[in-house]
Amino acid sequence: MQETTIYGFRPILEAIANEKTIDKVFIQKGLQGDLFKDLFIKVRHHKIPFQYVPVEKLNKMTRGNHQGVIAFLSAIEYQSIFDIVPTVFELGRNPFILILDKITDVRNIGAIARSAECAGVDAIVLPLKGGAQLNDDAVKSSCGALLKVPVCRHSNLVEVINFLKDSGIELVAVYEKAKNMYYNKDFTQPVAIIMGNEYEGIAWDYLRECNDSIKIPMVGTIDSLNVSVATGIVLFEVVKQRIEN
Repeated sequence: MQETTIYGFRPILEAIANEKTIDKVFIQKGLQGDLFKDLFIKVRHHKIPFQYVPVEKLNKMTRGNHQGVIAFLSAIEYQSIFDIVPTVFELGRNPFILILDKITDVRNIGAIARSAECAGVDAIVLPLKGGAQLNDDAVKSSCGALLKVPVCRHSNLVEVINFLKDSGIELVAVYEKAKNMYYNKDFTQPVAIIMGNEYEGIAWDYLRECNDSIKIPMVGTIDSLNVSVATGIVLFEVVKQRIEN
């Protein structure tokens, strides 16, 4: 049982009331009653990710009296990209943003965050739903980088993308079908890099909003890189160009 796990209606309701950052709530299928209704209203109001699951799954998570609900507290405090970008500009820097579209593997998230911190990324943006839980394992995998790089979690990434473009930040997708090689791209200006998940790549809704797309050349028989490796390659191309500029 990790310290970041809580269960039962009243402890979870208290966590919400005290503005604790909740990563996800698991709710037993078919659950009813006033406490459930109260919890569900608050979960929806605060846009907390939730999932209906069989009671057997909850029983595997804890032997305690979970009452049909288990929540995972986030190991980090999320920030807002809408606050970070103006601050970066005010400091006289070219924003360097990383957007991750539903990366599901905790170890990949950790490795990416570690590379992002080393590369000087100003913020990592994640979707509210669909990605890996940023729990203690993720923080450990990142060697603490997730506690150093601002992490933003938003329900509408299209809105985030449009905000970044309106702010003068170029959106660049790392996409295997792109025509341009990553090392031919000018990264000396404000930029946001978008990486897709391990299986489906970047969602079309985000891809079509990008200003440009790039790819990493491949000469082997395997047609894709691990997402954390691919991210590291592109991030440090940005670093290289900005140091040389």
